[in-house]
Amino acid sequence: MEPLSHLVKVSIPNYLAGLPIPESIGGWFRLGVRDWISLIPPTAMLVGFGYMSYKAFCPLARGPPCGLVNLSVKKDVSKVVDTVDIEDISEKAVFCRCWRSKNWPYCDGAHGVHNQEMNDNVGPLVVTKKKA
Repeated sequence: MEPLSHLVKVSIPNYLAGLPIPESIGGWFRLGVRDWISLIPPTAMLVGFGYMSYKAFCPLARGPPCGLVNLSVKKDVSKVVDTVDIEDISEKAVFCRCWRSKNWPYCDGAHGVHNQEMNDNVGPLVVTKKKA
């Protein structure tokens, strides 16, 4: 705990006190190359902290919730249930399992984009009819 205390109470204040921050706007134009280079680490840290705060507190930056599977199919009903009669399948039917298909409940290949964006491996359900 003592090294952390020393870092917060001594090291960081000494580092910040040594940064070449000008007193006026005109002073920024008189900074040398070494001064600008010494300002890169604290600036990068502030930008990173700002970005992380933006992602954490701005709802539009987060995207859809991780637990939500169905983003667009029949959102007006409380539970999506589809029925396909086995007699309606000629030889093969390919059903969507990623919930991204525009041709629900049939697969239209939308899982490919989903897999690439989310590093996932979901694929369709293929139902084949045995020949008699």
